[in-house]
Amino acid sequence: MIDDRFAKRFDEAAAQLGCRLSGMLSQLPSSIKAKTQEIRIRIGQPVALSSADGELFLDQNGRTSRCCHDGLPKVTSGQMEQAFACLCEYSVHSFQHEINHGFITIRGGHRAGFCGTAVLQEGVIHNIKDISSLNLRIARQHFGAADRLLHSREFAKGGGVLVAGPPACGKTTLLRDLARQLSCGGTGRILKVCVVDERGEIAGVYRGQPQNDLGPCCDCLDGYPKAQGILHALRCLSPDVILCDEIGEEEEIRAVEAGVHSGVRFVTSIHLGSIGELSKRTQAVKLLKTGAFSCVAMLAGRDQPGQLKHIYTMEDKDEIRGTAVDCAGVRRDGDDEIHAVYRPGAVSGSHPLLSANPGQ
Repeated sequence: MIDDRFAKRFDEAAAQLGCRLSGMLSQLPSSIKAKTQEIRIRIGQPVALSSADGELFLDQNGRTSRCCHDGLPKVTSGQMEQAFACLCEYSVHSFQHEINHGFITIRGGHRAGFCGTAVLQEGVIHNIKDISSLNLRIARQHFGAADRLLHSREFAKGGGVLVAGPPACGKTTLLRDLARQLSCGGTGRILKVCVVDERGEIAGVYRGQPQNDLGPCCDCLDGYPKAQGILHALRCLSPDVILCDEIGEEEEIRAVEAGVHSGVRFVTSIHLGSIGELSKRTQAVKLLKTGAFSCVAMLAGRDQPGQLKHIYTMEDKDEIRGTAVDCAGVRRDGDDEIHAVYRPGAVSGSHPLLSANPGQ
């Protein structure tokens, strides 16, 4: 069944690429529009559409091909210049700060990422010129994407959640819906949610207003570096939940530690190919050792975006089984059982999920 909402979101985003490209894209059938996650534009190459089914290439008559052949129309430098100017609403200087970081958020909450030639000043990117490619990511809300996590017994027990999975598997989609549901009372009471949205992907703020529905009790710190945003939320916004995407830097982890004993629940995401990589990723190990997270919600993968595969805790003994690592607070008896001496909220020591190399 074609989701007309997603097709309309595609048209909304494509219309902001200028008449030359948007005219070609508007002719696509709704079934293709609804599935498309990204519109990829590269000078000298055909327009590509990315979805969970793979890449499609566009011709001038609204048809697509899975093969990139010489007969497909190539994007010209003029089309790229028009698309870039149109995305910036013909006022590039107004978006200069965002462009320096490689992307801008446009009307509707869609995000355009750019590649080009970096202009450096004292080793810092000051501008990007001669844009050679852009990636327009379609902002689409999947209402109900967080249902399984929200109503799971693991989530009901409290504690923070690490949402894990490979790139493009729907981590941000799940976080967005979770923020909305918590803010709307999805747990039985309305919670104050603070979203630290450094890259503008969760809320999609455009001119001060979130373009995505995050509910009535959600505060969005748009563009804040995650560490500063977390600390600002703790000091000033009295949140019940702090939610952000892809924590991993040292100062971000220290900011999470600062909130462990404040009564705030953290939800964030991390790139993992499988749960077996958990104890191999320095970033994941440090996050779990803060004591802020009690479970890991593993997503299914890119071919099933936003679908929850399993929630891992120490109660999943058949899943969390393997070779124990040498870490304080964990002992192993025999070949199968792993016992942990662990209290959620402990800043030091080891998390029980790190005591094994679980399989897929």
